[in-house]
Amino acid sequence: MERMTPRIAPPPLPTFRARLHDARTATAIGRWLGLALMVCFLTGVTSHYLQRPPDWLADVLPSRPTWGYRFSQGLHVASGIAAIPLLMAKLWAVYPRLFVWPPVRSVRHALERLSVAVLVAAAVFQLFTGLLNIVEWYPWPFSFVPVHFAVAWLLAGALLLHVAVKWPDIRAHWGRRSEGTLELPAEDKVDRRSLLTGVAAGVAAVTLTTVGQSFTPLKRLDLLAPRHPDHGTQGLPVNRTALAAGVSTATARDWRLTVTGPRSYTLPLAELRALPQTEVRLPIACVEGWSVEAGWTGVRIRDLLERAGAPPSSRVRVVSLERRGAYRVMEMGAAYAEDPLTLLALRLNGQVLSLDHGFPARIIAPNRPGVLQTKWVAGLEVL
Repeated sequence: MERMTPRIAPPPLPTFRARLHDARTATAIGRWLGLALMVCFLTGVTSHYLQRPPDWLADVLPSRPTWGYRFSQGLHVASGIAAIPLLMAKLWAVYPRLFVWPPVRSVRHALERLSVAVLVAAAVFQLFTGLLNIVEWYPWPFSFVPVHFAVAWLLAGALLLHVAVKWPDIRAHWGRRSEGTLELPAEDKVDRRSLLTGVAAGVAAVTLTTVGQSFTPLKRLDLLAPRHPDHGTQGLPVNRTALAAGVSTATARDWRLTVTGPRSYTLPLAELRALPQTEVRLPIACVEGWSVEAGWTGVRIRDLLERAGAPPSSRVRVVSLERRGAYRVMEMGAAYAEDPLTLLALRLNGQVLSLDHGFPARIIAPNRPGVLQTKWVAGLEVL
């Protein structure tokens, strides 16, 4: 006679009785997280279009204020970093709902679960890949910039859908205290106010110890940021070295600037240095979030283009000596090319450019991402 195997009952689903896993706590943290994600999204879109403008936008992007990109990108990175502890706290407050049974109760509930799944996945992807981008570590096979930009729109759409579906609950818990807030069970140990204070303290801590890389009055507190605005060759950080770009002193030894236009010409370095020089103070702001203001000396781009016979409102293509790199060739819209602050810089803070900072010549322009401040310039082409 066959022996019957006793059936083992499945383990019960976990239950969560802590009062801090409630809608009021989730709504309070969600307000902060939503604001951080909104700021991060808007500044990220701004950064993307400044960094990779479509053809129709290239000539209308403004070159002023000179600090515009520095402010926008610094705020983008700061809000993204601040959103990480907020996201973790938000997930802690709502994760018991993942075990709700049955998983789908109605069409509205299905939309809610779908919006939450997409929202959480997109938020985790965006924040943690963005964090790895700050430290320039790319352990993935895809190109970061287009994927990060695409998922940002997915995240924004999922957030709007989630708010629309959950709006009755959000409105109900937006401004009132949940009953019994002051009489929490002893096992909870801390009340909601203590939790929110701790979350706020965590956000403040990660912000204050990283934002100094772009907001230089706080640079002394810049403990966790991967860059310090004063550390680097000639007092500026360097993201891409000459060695990484395949540029050496030998490469630049016989350098001549080629300007291509209706009246093309070439200039050796000695003749370029003999031209009227302009001194400006402009920030250089990197997409990774660090920025610092410096003194630059060089020849105005518009003077070089005018000498080549460039018609008014011309764009310019800039070609670098570097052998490889996504930004070896860069195009500059008319507003930047005509701005008197846009230079082919030869000196940094009174010193000849070091090789890592673009010797013999580099671009410096106002309100421009650092990746477009092309180093080791070999040629300018009127478009």
